[in-house]
Amino acid sequence: MLTNDQLAKWDREAFFHPSTHLAQHARGETPTRIIKTAKGVHIEDRDGKKMLDAFAGLYCVNVGYGRTEIADAIAEQARELAYYHAYVGHGTEASVTLAHMVLERAPAGMSKVYFGLSGSDANETNIKLIWYYNNIRGLPEKKKIISRWRGYHGSGVMTGSLTGLETFHNKFDLPRAPILHTEAPYYFRRADMNMSEEAFVSHCVSELEAMIEREGADTIAAFIGEPVLGTGGIVPPPAGYWEAIQKVLNKHDILLVADEVVTGFGRLGSMFGSDHYGMKPDLITIAKGLTSAYAPLSGSIVGDKMWKVLEQGTDENGPIGHGWTYSAHPIGAAAGVANLKLIDELGLLKNAGDTGKYFNDAMRQAVGNHANVGDVRGEGLMCAVEFVADKDSRTFYDPSQKIGYQVAAALAAEGVIGRAMPQGDIIGFAPPLCLTREEADTVVGAMQKAVKSVLG
Repeated sequence: MLTNDQLAKWDREAFFHPSTHLAQHARGETPTRIIKTAKGVHIEDRDGKKMLDAFAGLYCVNVGYGRTEIADAIAEQARELAYYHAYVGHGTEASVTLAHMVLERAPAGMSKVYFGLSGSDANETNIKLIWYYNNIRGLPEKKKIISRWRGYHGSGVMTGSLTGLETFHNKFDLPRAPILHTEAPYYFRRADMNMSEEAFVSHCVSELEAMIEREGADTIAAFIGEPVLGTGGIVPPPAGYWEAIQKVLNKHDILLVADEVVTGFGRLGSMFGSDHYGMKPDLITIAKGLTSAYAPLSGSIVGDKMWKVLEQGTDENGPIGHGWTYSAHPIGAAAGVANLKLIDELGLLKNAGDTGKYFNDAMRQAVGNHANVGDVRGEGLMCAVEFVADKDSRTFYDPSQKIGYQVAAALAAEGVIGRAMPQGDIIGFAPPLCLTREEADTVVGAMQKAVKSVLG
């Protein structure tokens, strides 16, 4: 207990937590949670409290906790070669093997993988590659990147600008040019309640076309989007959305960046969300499920069309001036190799699809008819429950009531972790892909009790 008390003291005195109310935490008004161990879909804190983690950390522990195969691969790599850089043609067996394995699984038309450490730095890489690409093509004005409101693409200066959530902009002087934001494909929050799903897709496309017309297609380089909106509310796209968006981008010579940090490597029941929705990206952002977060690693998968131009650029200008010290870190790469093998061996894509459908159907049946549940939505092992003050008029709660946070706290009291999403009263679920139906039932039962305790 003395050690625990000391850790709590050090935590408040020394540790800067991300996405945290800093003042409240420093004053001891919010709890210190020190997680000690984990197995399967459960985590356990230093005091022995066990929780079912129905958000897989931050959508990332795809294979589940406690996989010794990955731990052993990390240890073996660290003993043999803990680090060497990837500059000037250097590589390691792990990094070369992982690049090959990623391309084997990637959508058609992809050429190379650049490895970083986080989804944020992968999208920073993407931005630089997009600008480089158009400079080499002799199109120096074609630099603007269109993102969507409620999209999440990172917390850096430029990636935070791509992100379309106020929390990540407020008081940070973001977003910065040349980033633009267009309509989110969020059918539940459409302005006109009488609009059909098909009409809403047409509306989203019209908004995009109007922006391109207004800004000039010769100034717009790329469009970035998550196959399923993640942190913005776990929102699957309306039917036909990506096909319609792709046509507009192709017409105007605008690159498509698929941010698959959340959806990549099985979460939707497909290896990639791009294949799931028929997207044809020029760049794909990967992280999280690449190693199931057993070690930090991210990647930018570069398509054939872009790669040819990048090669041309180095013929004309010499070696490409981009790199991170930890690019393709061998320990992260070793974790990735072991992780992708496990995803295949355990049949996790099929389980994510099958158990995901069961989970989403069960959640709809359990809470979908509640007077204050406006929407239950999901795809694969992603699910969200959104709350409203009045269902018929789709009146939202005042944010000061913090309904989402209250439900998340009540859920935690039942031994289950769900995530209160930003900019709305939404509880999100994205459990490990090894979730069983029995564990899905546990989550749904806890959510039913949590909703009743907060909203009656």
